[in-house]
Amino acid sequence: MTSKTSRDVLGRGLSVLGRAIREQPRIFAVAVAGSVLFGGLVIASAYIVGAVVGDVVVPAVERGSVGVAAIALAAGALFGISVLRVVGIFGRRLGAGYMQFRLQAAYRRRVTRRYLDLPLSWHQRNATGTLLSNANSDVEAAWYPIAPLPFAVGTLVMLVGAVASLFVTDWALALVGLAVFPALFALNVVYSRWMAPRQARAQRLRAEVSGIAHESFDGALVVKTMGREAQETARFSARAGELRDALIAVGRLRGVFDPLLETLPSLGTLAVLVVGAFRLRQGAITVTELVSVAFLFTVLAFPVRAIGWVLAELPRSVAGWDRVRRVLDATGEMPYGDVALDPADPTPATLTFADVGFAYEPAEAHLPGVEVLGGVSFTVPAGRTVALVGPTGSGKSTIAALAVRLVDPHTGAVLLDGVDVRRLTAGSLAGAAALVAQVPFVFDDTVRANITLDRPDIADEDVWSALRLAEADGFVAALPDGLDTMVGERGTSLSGGQRQRLTLARALAGRPRLLVLDDATSAVDPRVEAAILAGLRAPTAGGPAASIMVVAYRRATIALADEVIYLEHGRVLARGTHTELLATVAGYADLVTAYEQAETDPQQQRTPDEVKPLASGLEIEVDR
Repeated sequence: MTSKTSRDVLGRGLSVLGRAIREQPRIFAVAVAGSVLFGGLVIASAYIVGAVVGDVVVPAVERGSVGVAAIALAAGALFGISVLRVVGIFGRRLGAGYMQFRLQAAYRRRVTRRYLDLPLSWHQRNATGTLLSNANSDVEAAWYPIAPLPFAVGTLVMLVGAVASLFVTDWALALVGLAVFPALFALNVVYSRWMAPRQARAQRLRAEVSGIAHESFDGALVVKTMGREAQETARFSARAGELRDALIAVGRLRGVFDPLLETLPSLGTLAVLVVGAFRLRQGAITVTELVSVAFLFTVLAFPVRAIGWVLAELPRSVAGWDRVRRVLDATGEMPYGDVALDPADPTPATLTFADVGFAYEPAEAHLPGVEVLGGVSFTVPAGRTVALVGPTGSGKSTIAALAVRLVDPHTGAVLLDGVDVRRLTAGSLAGAAALVAQVPFVFDDTVRANITLDRPDIADEDVWSALRLAEADGFVAALPDGLDTMVGERGTSLSGGQRQRLTLARALAGRPRLLVLDDATSAVDPRVEAAILAGLRAPTAGGPAASIMVVAYRRATIALADEVIYLEHGRVLARGTHTELLATVAGYADLVTAYEQAETDPQQQRTPDEVKPLASGLEIEVDR
């Protein structure tokens, strides 16, 4: 079983290397040419050294005098060989390094691009730490053997040349070479076989350690407020200890094999001297030939190790490639269509849900999907504001995600201006619709960069206009550097309400024709929220006119809507104005009353996420 596994690793590893060569053939050819040049000169230098010893040094010793011309010629030859070897080394290393770094950069881009193409459901099934490891350490591991690969290929050419030269010199010395070189290769194969499971385990643990670290740092607020620092440290320490032990196991195995790989060529050199002395006594070879062959075995010890380096890194390469390929081969991306909306159209868009059904994919393939929406139909008319209201799990946030096509419906269709959003181009959809999520994300950059996101058509006047509509111009103007103020990672220098207003301004700066607010002002003071929504409903000159769909829980926010959609269990239970639903739908009246109590109760001071179930059995939370 172990032999089969090692053969599988060797075959898959060579396949990965073959892919690298096919992707970078010219650079690889340059690197191999440098390596072959180096290898040929190694063989040549061995015979030059032999000639110097046999034809210059030994006669000089016998005569008792040194020929200056002969010494100068020998020195010139050795110097010339050394210069050309430097050229070969330079070409080999430059080509190999350039090839390796190009591949790593290319696959980092491919993995990241694939992340952006895959749906949210795929991301929800994969830990962030694992995804970071895929794009970083796994990509590095996959192409790590590229650095010694040209050297190893040149070494193979050099070995063939060395064996051929041995046969030309003497058959007995050639037999020594035929015994030593295959033994070196076999030892490297055994090394690779034993190393494979250790490297695979170490690579897996790298991802797990990265995942735990990311989760702990991302949840630092929860960890500290719950007093779980020691437990989180212990959890990280345990997995880091496993990684340490795995890497020590890798190092221990290298510690066993490295001396063997160093010793075998030395034993070959000793065998050459013993056999060569016997053959020299027989008159079969000369001193020049014996010195050349002995020196050849000495200088071959290091290049032959390059083959071992490649074989030793193949298990790690295969482990990294498998993890990278899992991302590249993942399915479920949402291809865009070829229908383009008019980017110059200034009128608000019309959003229509037509019998939409949606179920989230299960965490495990054999489990059934979790239905969130069923037969949902409603319209957000152009220029109107529609509020989505419902208890936890009713599907409000899912509807918001469907509206901007973060996910696709399983049944029915979502239409923007009468066109199925699946038929729209990516640019059309992003330009026409914008989502502002409940949990704001702010980049570690300036205020200006966070709002413009490098969109070239957004000038500073547009930025300030968006900030005014989001009621954020006041606090931004008061910042030390205004629009150039760095806000810190995830906007740590800003309050929750300021971050929400900043992300709202980001959406408004693009002048969307449809604005989707998923409880996007929950951290904002009710007075400020009312001013924001009033400004969005009746924008001033320079402000974007847009249709608005808002997930809301505050009575004041809901009351501003032209129409309210009341949801329960993924179905539209009722629709109408806020006043009409209060009078006709008991569940709606109870829910809105509970929202209001949660907001105004001075003793509880709880968000709706913390409200206990009502007598009717409805849990009052803002669903995510």
